[in-house]
Amino acid sequence: MNRNNLIRGVAAVLGTLALSACATMTVNRVLEDPSRYRNREITLTGEVRDSFSLLNRGIYRIDDRTGELWVVSDNGVPRRGARVTVTGVLREGFNLGSLASQLPPGARAGVVLVEREHRIR
Repeated sequence: MNRNNLIRGVAAVLGTLALSACATMTVNRVLEDPSRYRNREITLTGEVRDSFSLLNRGIYRIDDRTGELWVVSDNGVPRRGARVTVTGVLREGFNLGSLASQLPPGARAGVVLVEREHRIR
């Protein structure tokens, strides 16, 4: 085996290992077993389907084509239709306080992602 083939082989193996270590987190995977991810930081990417805000606090729903999840934010909310990558901590039964009365019934209880940051893609 010549040197170039060896380098290509090593690069291919390292690339494969790197990609497998970065397994894509999906909403469906999180919702299948939320207790596994509860109170852990996770990152999801999806499209914003709904977006609500009130007094520097807000909530938006992302859809990654495997499922939908509500995201709670103290950093403003992206507009409907935006593609976002959001990182935060998964919580169950989160209290939305006064914001809850302004939201649709599906957003008032259940599993939510409490955002640390989001990036518009």
